[in-house]
Amino acid sequence: MKNSICFLKTGSLFFLFLILITSCADNSDLFKVSIGEGDFPIIEIANPAGGMVTIKPVSISIGSIGFEKNGQTTWVKGQPEKKQSEGGATILIWDVADAGKVEMKVNAADTDLDIQLRLIGSNTPDHWHLNLAATDAEYFTGIFERVVDGHQNESWKDSIQTAMDLRGERIEMHLKPTVSAYSPFYISSSNYGFFVNGTWPGVFDFCKAAANSVQIGFEGPELSCRFYLGKSPLAIVQQHALETGPSLVPPEWAFGPWRWRDEHFNNKKYYDSTEVKAPFNSDIVEDVLMMKAYDIPCTAHWIDRPWGPGQRGFDDYEFDTLRLPQPEKMIKWLQSKEIELMLWIGPFVMGEMADYAEEKGYHLESKPWKNSRQILMDFTNPEAVKWWGKNGPGKLAKLGIKGFKLDRADGEKLMDSLHLNTHAGTTYRENFNDYPRQYVKATYEAVRDVLGDNFVLFPRAQYTGSAQYGSMWAGDTNGKPEGLRSAIIALQRCSVMGYPVWGSDIGGYWGDFSQETCKRWLAFGCFSPIMETGPTNNLGFWNNPEAPHYDPELIATWRLYSKVRMQLVPYIRGLAKEAHKTGTPIARPLFLQYPEQSEAWKDWQTYLFGPDILVSAIWESGKEKHRLYLPEGEQWVDAWDKESTLEGGHYIEVHAPLYKMPIFIRKGANIDLGDLNALYQESLSIANQKPDLVALEKQEGWR
Repeated sequence: MKNSICFLKTGSLFFLFLILITSCADNSDLFKVSIGEGDFPIIEIANPAGGMVTIKPVSISIGSIGFEKNGQTTWVKGQPEKKQSEGGATILIWDVADAGKVEMKVNAADTDLDIQLRLIGSNTPDHWHLNLAATDAEYFTGIFERVVDGHQNESWKDSIQTAMDLRGERIEMHLKPTVSAYSPFYISSSNYGFFVNGTWPGVFDFCKAAANSVQIGFEGPELSCRFYLGKSPLAIVQQHALETGPSLVPPEWAFGPWRWRDEHFNNKKYYDSTEVKAPFNSDIVEDVLMMKAYDIPCTAHWIDRPWGPGQRGFDDYEFDTLRLPQPEKMIKWLQSKEIELMLWIGPFVMGEMADYAEEKGYHLESKPWKNSRQILMDFTNPEAVKWWGKNGPGKLAKLGIKGFKLDRADGEKLMDSLHLNTHAGTTYRENFNDYPRQYVKATYEAVRDVLGDNFVLFPRAQYTGSAQYGSMWAGDTNGKPEGLRSAIIALQRCSVMGYPVWGSDIGGYWGDFSQETCKRWLAFGCFSPIMETGPTNNLGFWNNPEAPHYDPELIATWRLYSKVRMQLVPYIRGLAKEAHKTGTPIARPLFLQYPEQSEAWKDWQTYLFGPDILVSAIWESGKEKHRLYLPEGEQWVDAWDKESTLEGGHYIEVHAPLYKMPIFIRKGANIDLGDLNALYQESLSIANQKPDLVALEKQEGWR
């Protein structure tokens, strides 16, 4: 290893001592260490993609590298001792007096750098701090799907301005319900990516506390992180996705249009007062028969809680046959319509299973929920995992259930403690962020043993490694326009983080449902990796809570995009396979494909759906003209007017009535969506004729 020392004058204040450290492994420069004001080290990492990534103090009192013990932060100072490990790693060591020595171990992996920080000595720290310099206009994204930190309502508050760029935001890397996809990974417009390996909670401050500093702090006795260098933003995203995945490829039917309601009631009459003669749940039958009459394709229907007996409708993974009579026959009836059935589940057990799990010690201590007894499973216990899988999702899979919506692994019931331990010996606090991965993995293993690859898992909470076992949905998003706005951002953030198979509740889960926003959401859902329509206030689009209660335009928009979706199924599943193989996300923010174009970083409503389709999602109310950026270097064919081919490299304004999403096809691509205008008019004509549920039941042989 070669060392060279230079003396550089900075103003008239002090001298910098520059130590050039080179790698024995490949004889290339790894980084430079200098000592600046306050005697704090500055570490400049040369980025082959251009520029520097700099570990740098925030101020004269806040250093660049530090650790914390009992609330007291110690920052390393001065020139480090340097040495080379037997494996070729470069090791820097700072003496921190009575606390011991801080060791920074740096390994080169191609152009990337893996860094480990630990304290050598009698004391074990409980936090680590690492601070990075940021340029004035630097852009950061990834980290989590919610728009901003805090209660999820903050992500769809009125007049919210934050979008894809997280500059100016502070984020706790600690799961919060219900918008709960997190990853300690971000990419920067300065050509690097950063990832913290582990599950301890942490904080990312993107230039909020200090204008030109990214301040990173994580709990735990050590800090392990990676700098992705020398690559394009897309290449960084691909590499990270493969290293933490690869992502699962659901079966083909899972990429068709889905339908669901939050609660299913078994009524005596349908929405129009027609008496129910069907032998199955009236809400499910109403949905299926009405969609059949409108010729709206549907490949999956899911039933949310409650679907079982007991106080909360979830005892012992058994069906409530009053609410859902003849469940096995109903499953076969749905499958005869080429519709697979999915069920909601939680990471806890109730009823007699709760007694057994508690007796065997298969559980974690947990928060109470709505005065009901729910025993939270400890998925670090192999025996508990096997028992739960066999008697829970595995049992349902044997009945023909092909999909599971995995709820509530994100802090609604989890306790967060340094004084309670899992079966594996980890504290509840270290286990907290990893719990969603354990949950989806346990479900995956139980169901795969029964169904092979013919199933889909749909959890809302995600952390590093979750994508290997399931897709995901975007939590309980408000149905207001800003809720749709948050979903557009969530899709693309999840694409960056390595969660490519994503869907949102079309129309919103709760709050402010409106037909106008729902029409826009149907279009966005069509061009999301998963298209799932509902819950629509536990009603159908033929029975809206506000006028027009029967809305032909909403039904026509649903039919339009469901028909388009069916055409896209092979294309989307091909993209899911590509995501599994190469790490390339299905939905792609423009900057992944065109990072050199500044407008690609600005127009966050416009994204690529695969390599050949460009869409621009509209969320504002009352807006029928839309401005969007077409990337330079391509020609784009307007899917609504195939005679119109536009050169990229500028903004355009398009007419966009409520049913019309701007859709462009890359010229030369082998994609033909047909005559979209004619399809909408056909759909509107069909929707204007109310179906006769008596006649539809007769066709099923029930009258």
